[in-house]
Order: sequence, then C-alpha cells, then structure tokens
Amino acid sequence: MYKKEKEPPERDGTVSLDLESVEAASKDMTISPDLEAVKAASEEDVTISLDLEAVKAASEEDVTISLDLEAVEAALKKEQYRSSYSKVLRSTVFSLIVVAAAAVLVAVLILPVLQISGTSMTESLQDGDIVVAVNSKRFETGDVIAFYYNNNTLVKRVIANAGDWVDIDGAGNVSVNGELIEEPYVTEKALGECDIEMPYQVPDGKCFVMGDHRATSIDSRNTAVGCVEKDMIVGRIVFRVWPLSDFGIIR
Repeated sequence: MYKKEKEPPERDGTVSLDLESVEAASKDMTISPDLEAVKAASEEDVTISLDLEAVKAASEEDVTISLDLEAVEAALKKEQYRSSYSKVLRSTVFSLIVVAAAAVLVAVLILPVLQISGTSMTESLQDGDIVVAVNSKRFETGDVIAFYYNNNTLVKRVIANAGDWVDIDGAGNVSVNGELIEEPYVTEKALGECDIEMPYQVPDGKCFVMGDHRATSIDSRNTAVGCVEKDMIVGRIVFRVWPLSDFGIIR
C-alpha cells in the first residue's frame, strides 16, 4: 500500500523573503544606464555647444559691422568737412577778390591814394607823406589838388580859376582880380621861377596853381608847367593818412 504523502502546510498568503538572498542579489546587480537618455542628453549638450559657437560668431559679426559703420561714418564726416572747407575757402577767396577789386576801383576812381615826392609843398606837405584825394570838378582858391603832368602826378595849390586875373609882386604877394589873398599856408613868400607877364589871365578850362614853397616850386608861374587843364586833375587832396602823427585834414 502506498503511503499517502504529507501535503505541505498551507501558507497564510504572505511572502516570506530570504533577506540574505535579497541582499546578496542586490550586491551582484549592476546599474545599466538608460542609453536613450544618455544619447538625448549628449545631443542636447552638443546643441548647446553649437548654439554658443553661433552666438559667438554672431557677436563677432555684429562687432565687425559696428566697426565698419563707425569707419563709414568717420569717412563721411571727413568728406563733409572737406566739402565744407572747400566751400568756405572758395567763398573767402571770392570775397577777397571782390574787396580787392572794389578797393582798386575806389582808389583809382573815387579816392585816389598818393604819395608826396619832393618839397614844393612844404610846410603843408612833406616828402613821403601819403594823402587821399577826392574826385571833384569844382575847385576854389586855396584847394590842394593833384594833377597829371608828363606822366607824373604833381601836387599844387589852386590860386585862381578860368577868367581870373593873377598878379604877383616882387615880394611874392599874390592878388586875384585885384584883391590880395590871404595865404596862411605860406611860410616864406617869393616871386620864384616866374617867366610870365603879370598880370596874367587864366585861360578857359584851366586853373592857376602854385606850390606852398614859393622859392623852389615850379608851377603856373613858369611856362614849363603853365596852367592846369581841368581834365588833367586827379582830385582834391583832403586827408593825410601817413605819418599817423600828422593824420588829418589838409588845409
């Protein structure tokens, strides 16, 4: 007869673990990394690295562009300065030319500037004085005038005009139309180099002139000069501008 084997005792539904076996098994386990996670992380790092390179390149490019813009701006300002300087220079040169031309016209046509040469007008005017004349067509006795004579410019004093009678005595006293004229500008009277017959009538369109230094002046008393035609008169001397110590009106 077969013996009935003993059935294993019924378990009460709880799992009983062998703690030592579990501990040993855990020591033998190795951690296997998640390859997909590692790959994804590495790709992200690469992407970040690439992005940093792109940012660096972009920043360098921006700096280069900024530097180029500064260079262009500097060149533009330099060109604008050159253009402005050129315009100012042309304007200045043009203005100087206009002023010089105007000065020449004024000096020749309106206010001739003359330098005295000689001593025939002392003491009123000295050798080397610089004077200014004014254009005029009417002259009175006592006016100092400049006139052309043989390619020279002479300066004398008007004594009489056309139609007047001039008389000079041996002492150098001058009469016009029978009246003795006052000559405070003459310091020493003299008949001088006179070779014309007195009394003398001034021809039409002319005036009779004499220098203030009567003893040495060659003027209308001598036929070498004679009376001055109105068309040959440069103008009436009004100002002495040099020397500055004698600056003022000529009387």
